[in-house]
Amino acid sequence: LAKYPVTQDMYYSITQKSPSYFKGNQNPVESISWYDAIRFCNLLSQREGLEECYSISSNGENVTYNTESNGYRLPTEAEWEYACRAGTTDVMYGESDRIAWYKENSNGETHEVGKKEPNSWGIYDMLGNVWEWCWDIYDEETYGSYRIFRGGGWSDPARGCLALNRRRSHPTFYIEDLGLRLAKSINGI
Repeated sequence: LAKYPVTQDMYYSITQKSPSYFKGNQNPVESISWYDAIRFCNLLSQREGLEECYSISSNGENVTYNTESNGYRLPTEAEWEYACRAGTTDVMYGESDRIAWYKENSNGETHEVGKKEPNSWGIYDMLGNVWEWCWDIYDEETYGSYRIFRGGGWSDPARGCLALNRRRSHPTFYIEDLGLRLAKSINGI
């Protein structure tokens, strides 16, 4: 899992798009859909000469995941939570104000990544700042294609920024507190 969420600068360098509501080159990219996140992963993989993880249908709605790929991808929900907890069973890896941007300390906006303390594995901003899209479908029987996002955002109270919290939405949904973090398998998984 990447040390930081994808920044606006990184997103722009790959897509030539600047979708974020809050501007700042080192702030996390936000206001992107799950489909945008999938396309970004494939574009970055192409740029680095890696095999794309995702095959996208011609209508852009059906996405399949090649588990043998060596390219960039979204983390699974289980991978995201495991990395957030950093080998512990704790729901937070430190005091809220020291590790996360959330409703009470964010001034109603995103902030530059890596300015709060990381978890014990050196991963920053796992909680707060922006929620992060995951690969997983929420409950296909009930919600159809809704996808999961994790982590809490700048507009959530501290209790909304816990390792166990999860939300879901349609893969076309985007909002100013939802971004992504990259994952990459070593020789596929």
